[in-house]
Parts: sequence; structure tokens; C-alpha cells
Amino acid sequence: MRRAKPAVRRAATDDDAVIRTRRLTKRYGTLTAVDNLDLVVHRGEIFGLLGQNGAGKTTTILMLLGLTEPSSGEARVMGLDPEREPRLVKRRVGYLPDAVGFYGGLSGRQNLRYTANLNGLRRDVAEHAIADVLEQVGLTDRADDRVDTYSRGMRQRLGIADALVKTPDLLILDEPTTAIDPLGVVEILELLRRLVNERGLAIMLSSHLLTQVQSVCDRIGIFAAGRLVGQGTVDELAATFGDGTATIEVGLELPTPADRSRAQAALGSLSGVTEVNPPAKDGDPWQVVVRPASGEGRVRQEILVVAVDQSLRLTTLRPVVPSLDDIYRLAVTRTAA
Repeated sequence: MRRAKPAVRRAATDDDAVIRTRRLTKRYGTLTAVDNLDLVVHRGEIFGLLGQNGAGKTTTILMLLGLTEPSSGEARVMGLDPEREPRLVKRRVGYLPDAVGFYGGLSGRQNLRYTANLNGLRRDVAEHAIADVLEQVGLTDRADDRVDTYSRGMRQRLGIADALVKTPDLLILDEPTTAIDPLGVVEILELLRRLVNERGLAIMLSSHLLTQVQSVCDRIGIFAAGRLVGQGTVDELAATFGDGTATIEVGLELPTPADRSRAQAALGSLSGVTEVNPPAKDGDPWQVVVRPASGEGRVRQEILVVAVDQSLRLTTLRPVVPSLDDIYRLAVTRTAA
């Protein structure tokens, strides 16, 4: 899936935190749904909560919104305590649940007017806000059609518009792309990135769909059995749960067996290279494994030099982006051991 281009962000600080939890815990009898959660989400980022269904993601969201009380620990959302100040939190936060409910016999615009009225927006302010969010989510042309004629993807976009009407500082989305066709998924994810870039929103989304999380999120928290077992960028998670190596793809035009042998010897002689794996078929890139992973950038520079020195025709040179699927399996397996 094509990754939406992230905004250029300055380094996050404590002042940027829109969500902060400390040892947040929720128990239902003997079941611990969320276990000592320490989490920080910063302004201007998309943070993904990744985990299987039942891992604790939705329970976490409900506590952040003040819709269920924690058993212990604390949470702050926009500096507010959701347990003590749930109404103030709801004014600052837009929420899209996993099952979006609208009045099917009303138009999209009418549904948004209903939400604006519930949030106490003046009519003139509401009409301007509604027109704005409908344009942002791409529903202006269908705004006056009944919602029961909308596709699932259109309903999700209307749900995002519904969450945006009150101009929130934070958007929380629970499984926003479930049961949407691939084209609709791309549209939703690109919309989320655009909202962050244009509005400066923070977005937290929960999902069990690894590829989608990796395609749009700036940072990711991995949930397993109620615990946050890792958080950070994909590269940071790869460093935490990986095997300490990095892989570089090297594309070379090598017409003769002698050229291939020369290339393998040259690549294998570089400091930090532990494996050089030729392609399975002509035209595929070579795989060069580097240890430690921190040496990957240096090795790429040295490959450029050796390609010139050895007259190797270099066509591509790029680091292999870590697979979130692999990282997730390693994280869950390691923490379960």
C-alpha cells in the first residue's frame, strides 16, 4: 500500500503530549484488560495502537474518553482527567467508534447538524463547520443524499466528518478501515494524513491491520494481552525486537558468471557485512546483511565506492524497510516467553 507522506515534525516535547497515561489499568473481575499502561501521544502525529481483537485497545480508548473508569493508574487527555472531567474531554476530542451509527433516513448534512446541535454550536458556526468538514472528507457532492444510500467507505468518511464538526484537537479512531474496500482504505488513510498536515491534529487509531498501520502511522504501540509491549517508529521497534541486523538491497547488472563472483567477493569484503545473498533469479536484487544494524548507512556508502572501483554496474541501492508483520510476531512471541 502506498504510504501517505508524513509531515515534517519538530522534535516532540512533554508540552506536545495530548495523551499521557501512567500505569493505567482496567480489570473486569479476574481479567486484566489493560495492564499498567504507560503511553504518550504527541500533537501533530498519527499514533497507531496495534493488536489483535481483545488485546485491550478499545478498553484503553474508553478509559481515555471517560466512558469507563480505570481500576488504577491515571490518564490525561489534553491535560484533563477523563475520569473526573469526561464532558470537557469530549469537547476537545473527536471519536469514531468501530461501528458508526447514523440516521439512515436523514442526509449526511442533516446528521452533522444533529451532532453540531448536541455539541452546542451556534447555527451559523455549525453551517460553516459542516460545509468545511464535508469538503475535507470529500462528501460535498453527496451531502444532501440519504445516509442509507452511502457505501461503507462513505459512512466512515461521514463518521470522520462527524468527529471533526466540533473542531477537536485530538481524533480517536477505533478500527476506522474495517470492512472497507482497498480503494476506500487508501482514501481514508490519505485523509487522515491530510488532516494532520493541514489542521495540526493528533490522531490515535486502533487497528489489527498491520499493513495499514505501517502505511500511515508516525509511531506505533504494540498491544498484547492487555500490555503495551513496545512503542516507537517502525525503525525503533525493529531495533528493539529485531536480531540486530539490517538488510540492504543491491541491484546489479552482471552479465557473466565471473562478474557475479567478483560482485559477491567485493560485497562480502566490506566491514560489517555478514551475508551476501545472490538473487534467486536474474533481475532481482542482491541481499546484503549488515551487523550491527547501525552500520547500514556506512555500508551503503561503501557499496557505492566498491561498485565504482570494481566496475560493477549498480542499478539500485536501498535499505529493506522492516516488515511490521515480522516485528509484531517477534514482539508478541518474545513477551509471551
